[in-house]
Amino acid sequence: MQRPLYITALAAFLFDQVTKIFVVFYLDLKNILFIEVIPPFLNFSMAWNYGINFGLFANESGLQKWVLTAFAILASLAVFIWVKHGVTTKTGLIGAGLLVGGALGNAFDRLIYGAVADFLNMSCCGINNPFAFNFADVEIFIGAFALAIFVTPKNST
Repeated sequence: MQRPLYITALAAFLFDQVTKIFVVFYLDLKNILFIEVIPPFLNFSMAWNYGINFGLFANESGLQKWVLTAFAILASLAVFIWVKHGVTTKTGLIGAGLLVGGALGNAFDRLIYGAVADFLNMSCCGINNPFAFNFADVEIFIGAFALAIFVTPKNST
């Protein structure tokens, strides 16, 4: 049964969206632009990402919004199909749910705001990280890692 996948995907999507609404709108990061939380380790730094990681392909023509949204939806469907036809553990299903929930969270941002709301900024040890990310990005990374380890294709012999 794939129930852990669905529950985790919904929880990941909701967590991502609630944190974005809280930080970007309730704390008004969209206008303040920077809030020190635990400097320098954790700060909130507003960044509207029109492209993919690190703003790549952010030409703001509008087309990338639809291409990247479609890609996130198709990738989520591919994960559902892969997990359905693969041998997986509960951990693999949870990983799939994290990946799907995070991908759909960022796709939702693109549809609603025209860009992904990134706000987490972490620096350490004298290195000033100029980039921001969000919880959906973390969920996608952890989910992809879990899928690589805990889901395998069914044996065709």
